[in-house]
Amino acid sequence: MTDHTDLLVIGAGPGGYACAFRAADLGLNVTLVDARDRLGGVCLNEGCIPSKALLHAAEVIREAVHMADWGISFGAPKIDLDALRAKKDDIVGQLTGGLGGLAKRRKVTTIRGTAQFTGANSVDIDGKTLRFDKAVIAVGSAPVQLPGWPDDPRIWDSTAALELREVPKALAIVGGGIIGLEMATIYSALGSDVTVIELADQIAAGADLEAVAILRTALEAQGITIHTDTQVTEVKAAKAAITLTCTGAYDGQIKAGAVIQSVGRRANGDKVGAPAAGLTVSDRGVISADDAGRTDQPDIFAIGDVTGNPMLAHRATHQGHITAEVAAGHRAALDTVLIPSVAYTNPELAWVGMTQAQAKAEGRKVRATSFPWAASGRNLASGGGDGLTKLVYDPETMRLLGGTIIGRNAGELLAEITLAIEMGATLEDIGLTVHAHPTLSETVAFAAERALGTLTDL
Repeated sequence: MTDHTDLLVIGAGPGGYACAFRAADLGLNVTLVDARDRLGGVCLNEGCIPSKALLHAAEVIREAVHMADWGISFGAPKIDLDALRAKKDDIVGQLTGGLGGLAKRRKVTTIRGTAQFTGANSVDIDGKTLRFDKAVIAVGSAPVQLPGWPDDPRIWDSTAALELREVPKALAIVGGGIIGLEMATIYSALGSDVTVIELADQIAAGADLEAVAILRTALEAQGITIHTDTQVTEVKAAKAAITLTCTGAYDGQIKAGAVIQSVGRRANGDKVGAPAAGLTVSDRGVISADDAGRTDQPDIFAIGDVTGNPMLAHRATHQGHITAEVAAGHRAALDTVLIPSVAYTNPELAWVGMTQAQAKAEGRKVRATSFPWAASGRNLASGGGDGLTKLVYDPETMRLLGGTIIGRNAGELLAEITLAIEMGATLEDIGLTVHAHPTLSETVAFAAERALGTLTDL
């Protein structure tokens, strides 16, 4: 290890490695430090990618059952947990190994270790001092641990849940956000009797209410029990089961063989010795940064989850690119609030921009138009169920302000809406764009045409 680097990046998650690689492409000497053996951070090693591998398995199981209605039967699935776990780990290993090769080809120095600031231009990495011209804090976040719960190996966070230790007969998930709903989707398909407990009055907080209602109905049809407006007031761990005592809309006890805590994540800003560098960290572990990633210290940047919500990998990646360019002397900024959100459930729920509820809270006058997937030929021909494409727009200018999609591949379809908002497109722009038929993407055009009064497919 040398004793100096142009740019030090602490944390090798999606934001960190994207920043390091972009900075190296711009000619900086870059050192990337992470405590893990492999690059990729939480997202690649124990979050986004392993969860999507298991969600794919869940989708195949459900599709096989569904095809019985089409006259094609496969029989009950035989699940080999060891083989499924190995496949998930193999996918993760393939991607992390690829990142190692990308770092090597870019001549990015990678160090396994824990970095702690010792000043505004220096860190200690496991007993060795490294000085830097500029540094980027990209240390991510960690699952929130609920206070007062017993210490029991059957109480999991999202990381433990993705280890696929077992498939409990009964599984309780505390928290009905994106992560909790994805875990419910996985374990329900694998055979668990799943109950989701959410403190708020809706699952998938922040998403469109009409779309959330469709999602809830679909999940309940899959055998998942959902309790909203419900609080867990007591947790007891006995040999036979873990018992959750609940109050609110559901008053009673829930017994489970395992429980997943999925109540959010906390930034890791207080884990790098930030005060030694003159940085302030909030009580939620957040380090403030502007739209170029700059903190209060001119030579130190922060990106990703450590800068607060929304804690999403694609936001961190874009922040990483911008911060690398600024550190290399270029002018850049993340001048958008359009950060897409996707719940990879069955069906998928995806949204971006403004919802009707958000507009109402801000006192803005908007209108919404939608197209039901029950009228989509491609959706029906593909065995799809209930779904919706909804657009929120300004009634005076007809410019698109937000969008929500609930249905198969909603996360993929959302990209058109996101780009349309970024480009300042109107409903007419979308409606006059020729979409291939039959596709799910044409539901976006149909929703626009409905508001314009030109729709002939409904």
